[in-house]
Amino acid sequence: MHTEFLMGNEAIAMGAIAAGVNLISGYPGTPSTEVLETVAKKRTNDCYVEWSVNEKVAMEVAAGAAYAGARVMVTMKQVGLNVAADPLMSLEYIGVKGGMVILVADDPGPISSQTEQDTRQFSIFSKLPCFDPVSAQEAYEMVQEAFDYSEKYHTPVFLRPTTRVCHGYASIEIKDENEYRKIAPEGFVKDSKRWVIFPRLSYSNHKKIEERNVKLAEDFSEYGKNKIFPAKGKQEGSRRGIATGGISFTYTMEAMGCENMLKLFKVATPHPFPEKAALRFLEGLDEVLCIEELDPVIERALTYIAGKYQLPVKIYGKLTHHVANAGENTIDSVMASIKAFVGETEEAIVKELDSAAMDSADLPPELPVRPPVLCAGCPHRASFYAVKQAMKGKKTIFCGDIGCYTLGNAMPLDMVDTCLCMGAGLGIAQGVGHIEKDTACFAFVGDSTFFASAIPSVINAVYNQADMTLIILDNSTTAMTGHQPHPGTGHTMMGEIVAKIDIVSVLKGIGLTTVETVNPFEYSQAVETVKRVADESGVKAIIFKAPCIAIVKASGCMHINTEKCINCRKCIKEIGCPALFIENGKVAIDESLCTGCTLCSQLCPVQAIEGGKAEGGQSHE
Repeated sequence: MHTEFLMGNEAIAMGAIAAGVNLISGYPGTPSTEVLETVAKKRTNDCYVEWSVNEKVAMEVAAGAAYAGARVMVTMKQVGLNVAADPLMSLEYIGVKGGMVILVADDPGPISSQTEQDTRQFSIFSKLPCFDPVSAQEAYEMVQEAFDYSEKYHTPVFLRPTTRVCHGYASIEIKDENEYRKIAPEGFVKDSKRWVIFPRLSYSNHKKIEERNVKLAEDFSEYGKNKIFPAKGKQEGSRRGIATGGISFTYTMEAMGCENMLKLFKVATPHPFPEKAALRFLEGLDEVLCIEELDPVIERALTYIAGKYQLPVKIYGKLTHHVANAGENTIDSVMASIKAFVGETEEAIVKELDSAAMDSADLPPELPVRPPVLCAGCPHRASFYAVKQAMKGKKTIFCGDIGCYTLGNAMPLDMVDTCLCMGAGLGIAQGVGHIEKDTACFAFVGDSTFFASAIPSVINAVYNQADMTLIILDNSTTAMTGHQPHPGTGHTMMGEIVAKIDIVSVLKGIGLTTVETVNPFEYSQAVETVKRVADESGVKAIIFKAPCIAIVKASGCMHINTEKCINCRKCIKEIGCPALFIENGKVAIDESLCTGCTLCSQLCPVQAIEGGKAEGGQSHE
């Protein structure tokens, strides 16, 4: 064993490697992305890694390897689980031969997601076991234990870290390479009675799943990470307790301290719920406060158990509005919840909480809130602006998508009228078009998302004779999640150089007759192309192709010719580039941000924005 300073996601990856993972597949999505990337960097020679085209495919690839006896992990964020739900729900009935851990990173807040879904609820829905780590260290250990439980019960299992566990850093005790498990998969053994899902098999396996989960609940009641902490100090005789799990346990421990602590139940496996351990916790208590993210999973389970065994204990939490029912918990919010729960009767805890609150008052002030914007030089800004100018004065709808280009909704661009989930913009544009025949319908999608979830919608549009314009924003990467490769980039996560999947050929193969490619930074040509293509009937596509500014070198810096500038501020008012700002009442350019994309210079009515640096190396006079 040795110690390394690791991010939570890195710790999970190192735990999977130590457990002998043979295959890991996934689709990038914050806060899960670094798990697969770390395995790719640190993997052993007998481990295969891939970014799959979407979460559904990733789940199916991992399932196939698990059928063959391999230890596998599939990674995604909580909304990605929706995409993977179809194979998952059937896989629950079929089961696996090797160990299969489904890492789903939840995002309370939400910080970088469309929803605040709670994967613990999906665990209950799918009848699959769920592990909920409280820290990076526990996540490292838990992923290894999760593989063991998966193989013992022949079932996929969830590992559900949340953002603060995924992205928090800590010194982690990890195994040396000579301590890693070595897994030699047996291979796939043909058995249609086991691997081919039919109604009769599903019926019999459903009964087995219910029996298994009863055994798992008993097993989890003895699982070392489901732990009861006795009351301490002046609280030793208190008839109040706290039940918590995940990062909320860490916050609770920090809030209460260790000297005067209420009885505490740490729930590491929210499903199947460790009922016998819960009964031991509830013994002698009159009131219990449940602190958790996001849904009242622990609260509902304890309420059920109290009713089932007719225990005279009141359960409080989100359902009773003693804990906020939306957003992520913080130390401050946990302190406030505990303080309100104990009231004035637990004087020692109140004093300790007040003392901790005073300590937090010495923290530096919070940084000012900065709304996210497209990067300076981002080709998406030029693409959106070209479409906006081409369609000015016409009745249009601009259906957006998930990615950097969602930021096209910000002023002054204001070019995202709808955004639902990955690939949904194409279907929404079709739906609006079928109802409002006089509306020019546009759907924007990125190159990575095109491969992940847009292709079926394009087929649907052609087949059902929709009238819409598809705009593909091709920046040659998966930008928002950290520039991962995809089928159009020509390389894999294993470092192999492969043939690029050509988007134009795919669209032509689907049946589009009009597919045009244009550089969005060639402003006049871009506007003319949009006008011409949008006037055609049927389904047509424009590919705005220019690389993400984060993966290419800047071409220089623009500067303001103050003798020509009339201070009309059109450059600032119309495109919202963060490199443009006002200084001393005049437009200026921030050299540290400017990439020399030239978009602003093409819009300037007096040609006052020029390439290169002004005399003396300054961007303005």
